[in-house]
Amino acid sequence: MPSREERAAGFARIERLVVLRNRIDAEIAEEVRAAAQREVEARLQEALADPERVEASIVGQLGLALRISPTRARTQLRLARDLHAGLDTIREAFAAGELDERRVAAIVAAARHLDPTPRAELDRRLAAHDLPMLGVRKVADLARSVSAAVAPEKFAERARAARRDRHVSISSAEDGMAVLRALLPMEQAITCYAALRKAVTEHWVSPEPVTRTRGQIMADTLVERLTGESVATPTQVEIQVLVPVESLLDRDSPLPAEIPGFGPTNLLNEARRVGWRRLVTRDGIVIGGDSRRRAFGGVLADWIRARDHGRCTEPGCDAPIAHLDHRRRWSEGGPTSLDNGRGTCAFHNQLREQPGWHLTDHTTTTPTGRRYSLRS
Repeated sequence: MPSREERAAGFARIERLVVLRNRIDAEIAEEVRAAAQREVEARLQEALADPERVEASIVGQLGLALRISPTRARTQLRLARDLHAGLDTIREAFAAGELDERRVAAIVAAARHLDPTPRAELDRRLAAHDLPMLGVRKVADLARSVSAAVAPEKFAERARAARRDRHVSISSAEDGMAVLRALLPMEQAITCYAALRKAVTEHWVSPEPVTRTRGQIMADTLVERLTGESVATPTQVEIQVLVPVESLLDRDSPLPAEIPGFGPTNLLNEARRVGWRRLVTRDGIVIGGDSRRRAFGGVLADWIRARDHGRCTEPGCDAPIAHLDHRRRWSEGGPTSLDNGRGTCAFHNQLREQPGWHLTDHTTTTPTGRRYSLRS
């Protein structure tokens, strides 16, 4: 049996590795900032002074180097930049391995609307707290509270801007499920949630037998009130499903069908509720498709989106497909075909048109000559 000292030594090693990981993340942040500064200097020498285009090119290269999406790359860039704009104590704790990237990112996000002077005051006040021992949510709440105290007018302006950003989004979840999110003003969100909880209470006091959990009742009520129909009522939508050819030949095949962008599903027996369009695949590739038109449309567009699983094909990016692009440009003789088509997000499709960016077959080349292979 391991001794108490041996067990303690194991946890001590984990603690040292966490410190090392934090230091590496801090060093990456410094390299991100330095690389961005070099790119800005190079672009200014080339007389490309459009800040948005310069930032887009930097974000695109960082996304490939960090193997993350452009959205996350932009967040990384701003974190690295803002740490040098008044958050000296936080930056030093990050470099020493005392703070991890999630806590640092929460603080930077809370301070993003502040000028350097109030940001430095935020940094000073946060230094009085034992941040490494606080949870990420507590650090975020603390940072927001302090930022509101040091610059109340700026905080009020930020809150007004946030209300204008209200929206609804959807993302995939495991086992054929999806997550529907609504970013709402707090009082509206609380009111909506209270209405769903009220529906649970009303159902429990009704004479009907209770056969569903609280969560199921709330979810079903949400669907019914948004669609105006019972969850058992057929919904007039069409869903594309990728079906492995092996499954068509063998009913007992273990290979699951897949909804592009949402992952595997075994809910084909629910076809009475929705309209399904089956697209046959072999080794994950949709079979067939060609066109003489310049634009990808109709069934060909559906095939490309399905083949690329509804996600941008650039390395590290998993944003939903917004554009259909020619791998080899139409102006260069590239056909509007399944093989020459690819799904991209708006950012990566526009980034390709910037100077220094090239796409050949399945390889992206950046302005610095770095190459990244595209694999579907």
